[in-house]
Amino acid sequence: MKRRTFLTALPGAALAAPALRKAAAQPAPTRTETLLLVQEYGPNSLDMQGLGSSQPVNGVSLNCYDRLVRFKRKALPDGTMSFDINGLEPELAESWQIASDGMSCTFKLREDARFHSKRPVTAKDVKWSLDRAVSIGGFATTQMAAGSMEKPEQFVAVDDKTFRLDFARRDKLTMPDMAVTIPFIFDSETAIANSGGDPWAKDYLKNNVAGGGAFKVEAWRPGTETIYVRNDDWKNGPMPTLRRVIARDIPSPSTRRALIERGDADISYGLPPKDFDDLAKGGKINVVGVPIPNAIWYVALNSANPPFNNVKLRQAVAWAVPYEKIMQAALFGRGKPMWGGSLPVTSIAWPQPFPYETNIDKAKALMAESGVAPFSTTLLFDAGSGTIAEPMAVLVKESLAQIGITVEISKIPGANFRGELNKKTAPMVINRFGGWLDWPDYFFFWNYHGRNSIFNVASYQNPGMDKLIDAARFAETPADYAASVKGFLEYGMQEVPMIPICQPLHDVAMQKNIGGYQFWPCREPDFRFLTKA
Repeated sequence: MKRRTFLTALPGAALAAPALRKAAAQPAPTRTETLLLVQEYGPNSLDMQGLGSSQPVNGVSLNCYDRLVRFKRKALPDGTMSFDINGLEPELAESWQIASDGMSCTFKLREDARFHSKRPVTAKDVKWSLDRAVSIGGFATTQMAAGSMEKPEQFVAVDDKTFRLDFARRDKLTMPDMAVTIPFIFDSETAIANSGGDPWAKDYLKNNVAGGGAFKVEAWRPGTETIYVRNDDWKNGPMPTLRRVIARDIPSPSTRRALIERGDADISYGLPPKDFDDLAKGGKINVVGVPIPNAIWYVALNSANPPFNNVKLRQAVAWAVPYEKIMQAALFGRGKPMWGGSLPVTSIAWPQPFPYETNIDKAKALMAESGVAPFSTTLLFDAGSGTIAEPMAVLVKESLAQIGITVEISKIPGANFRGELNKKTAPMVINRFGGWLDWPDYFFFWNYHGRNSIFNVASYQNPGMDKLIDAARFAETPADYAASVKGFLEYGMQEVPMIPICQPLHDVAMQKNIGGYQFWPCREPDFRFLTKA
């Protein structure tokens, strides 16, 4: 099938044409203004602050909404654009000023910023949006708390174009946390008018965008496609060159690869590592692989419930995991190994290898020390990450059988995976986590802190660990920070509620005429910078 034929045949193409023809001043997007993205699965909601939102909903937030600030862009050694965790630049705010006492920040909003509804953006919209983020619960509220944004009283609309954030405490994460995808700004009047009495308009915003970002959602067909069109009135950054983006959900990786190889699709995420490796070696497709900061693939063991509340058993599993086999068979070498390290910890770098490797004899000995008899258990993974997680699960199952653990594998649909994890009942989970703010204490806060019920997949509780994580977050000297980080790293290595496998690459396959690729912490495509020659 030729590329032009394929684009015309897409379900959204025919639906969009009449709407586009209505605007006489706006001719239909040309081929160079239209991007076709093929992905494993798309958003299960249009509201990233909503409970149970899947990973791709970050892309809706990124492209359809604005934040007060965004991270500055920087080039990696190979020329790929990434982000500067220590640098911020304007988005909705044209300027900001930290108070002399260091306990607040005042933002001046752009005078010309408008929502998709044509309403001007006001400080009241900012306050309503951030009030919502800290109150709605789930991931959004926990993410805000990671930057010490905890209650609505911290957010003050001074006047229509002036907004103040009052800091709960001096926290190095507060300002960077304003640049991730969660604290985005809603058109509050539109949301409230359609709320049906719900103070946070959850049902309406799950199914509708009420933002002012560079793109609008023209059509959303869950499980099939999401179609974005450019907001030609956007004033909060350089106008994108793309006018239309079709994000097509295609579960089959072989089909996605074929579409890319034939030139019928422009860009794809989430292919198996072998496919990325093959495409890179073939030379016809541009493959970009960015090491994901603060990220690991891991196996989590539910340390709150028997039998994995036994630390000797968790250590036995850590010695039984077939690390090298996983790296080659599931990841094809596209990642940094996280095994073979040592204790005591001498570096505060994260990720860093844990002091385990595949040693079945050690695993059997620790299994015996644990006093746990051979047993059967269940291992969950996200079907949306199945190209890597499924072969990983099979290899773990085969290896643990050697020490008397029988594993049943359970594949959970991507849209349901986070909800399944929130039940806290899964004995074993294969997962990938990437911390948006690149500090070790941030990663450990999300994954190991007892207060965090969202991403603490292992349900790990250790007051000593919590104390060290909190101390690192608010350390006053580099020496204090290093001591706390080394302390919680050693806890993690010794008690292994999570067994790291590798630090992954974020791989993207693109046609040679696609430029402007930008890597952000949320790992979703930014249509604002992509170009098509």
